[in-house]
Amino acid sequence: MEKFDYAKAVAELESIAVKAEDPATGLDELDKLITRSEELIAQCRGYLRTARTKTENLGQ
Repeated sequence: MEKFDYAKAVAELESIAVKAEDPATGLDELDKLITRSEELIAQCRGYLRTARTKTENLGQ
């Protein structure tokens, strides 16, 4: 399994936002973009939770 790259995920989310705002983007593509953005957001949240937990554990 490839290591999660937070910065790459954020960059992809930014790219998705640009495509979603483009009037030329069709509904089928928009549906795929929404699904992918949901996956990325879930991964980012998990990454941030893990980072927070590690940081909190350092202070104990």
